[in-house]
Amino acid sequence: MAFARFLQQEREPGTVVIGEDMRQSSPSFADAFSAGVTSQGLNVIRIGLASTDLLYFAAGELNFPGAMFTASHNPAEYNGIKLCLSGARPIGKESGLLAIERYVTEGSPIDFRSVGKERSEDMLTAYVDHLLSLVDLSEIRPLKIVIDAGNGMAGHTAPAVFARLNCEVIPMYFELDGTFPNHEANPIDPKNLKDLQNAVKKHKADIGLAFDGDADRCFLVDENSELVNPSILTALIADRELKKNPGANIIYNLISSRAVAEIVEERGGKAIRSRVGHSYIKKLMAETGAVFGGEHSGHFYFKDFWRADSGMLAALHAIAALGEVNTPLSKLLKPYSRYVSSGEINSEVADSQISMSAVEAKFGVSAGNEVDHLDGLTVNGDTWWFNVRASNTEPLLRLNVEAKTQALMEKIRDEVLATIRG
Repeated sequence: MAFARFLQQEREPGTVVIGEDMRQSSPSFADAFSAGVTSQGLNVIRIGLASTDLLYFAAGELNFPGAMFTASHNPAEYNGIKLCLSGARPIGKESGLLAIERYVTEGSPIDFRSVGKERSEDMLTAYVDHLLSLVDLSEIRPLKIVIDAGNGMAGHTAPAVFARLNCEVIPMYFELDGTFPNHEANPIDPKNLKDLQNAVKKHKADIGLAFDGDADRCFLVDENSELVNPSILTALIADRELKKNPGANIIYNLISSRAVAEIVEERGGKAIRSRVGHSYIKKLMAETGAVFGGEHSGHFYFKDFWRADSGMLAALHAIAALGEVNTPLSKLLKPYSRYVSSGEINSEVADSQISMSAVEAKFGVSAGNEVDHLDGLTVNGDTWWFNVRASNTEPLLRLNVEAKTQALMEKIRDEVLATIRG
């Protein structure tokens, strides 16, 4: 009801698209949400089981606001809602979430004189058609692909997409199951990629794909069963997009590899740095007209997908790039891999600001390094950098370090951690 009230104040279209993931609680939440929306006189289109990027597609294609019931990569007992405006435009904290929260607290009157209508519509085929119109896969060589859906929504969307490609798919955990009986659908944690790595090795596959629970993120495994850094995939897709759009703007978030900006500039594009988070990236893409944006967390945003993120579209770019050449994935990606990264390391702290101040005092300007505060604290050395950011939801500091060599990365990592934890 609060969301409907917000949409009416924003003069949004009078229909809301609702999708849901495979979690046991999602259908009942979606039912209740639909009842609340229609009680305010707005109509609802239920698209049923969907990945988050399928919901974004529907919101973009139909030009209606949307609500996706999912807890993404979180454990089974969680659930949540991802909300967007018409055209799949994001709703951030300042651009709507605080207002919706206020309306929830205040309560909203029910106007039974004008109850909206609910109907169902299947958008899966149109979604697949749109994705395949954006990436040319018509002449790729035959590929063997292992896909780990993690019992999440890629088990629903991947069969429809890959049935139309020149490839052999070895499916893993395609059964939709919100209890996640095999492993959490969170591919940013390396332990959840072990099964995929083993399957790639066993089947001698060309590439492995892993999706999170709502399939808006994608991670790669190469033919040697090695994990592919998401920044490398960002650089690969940026390179491909710049061939189609010479000189275009590309967004990357500030914990992405330094190689991303280097490659974008080398290819004649303009690299624009963003804070971490989808609402910041989508806003910056709209302001700058950027054709593509990548986050180190495995989110990839496309101008021709309403600036929304799509794990499946990112996967198709990787498959197209691999299928166009006769080289293995590791060799294809080698030019995009220039640095060694630590991955994200969390430290529990009593006071985030005090800890960050201590880090800045030791490693900042006084030590001859460049510093900025776009998102937390970023310190740039000549052949290394690190970022420290506070979690929004937990008493944690998140550290990311990158350097030219493994030894230097470990040295910087250990010194910063000692300062944080000391």
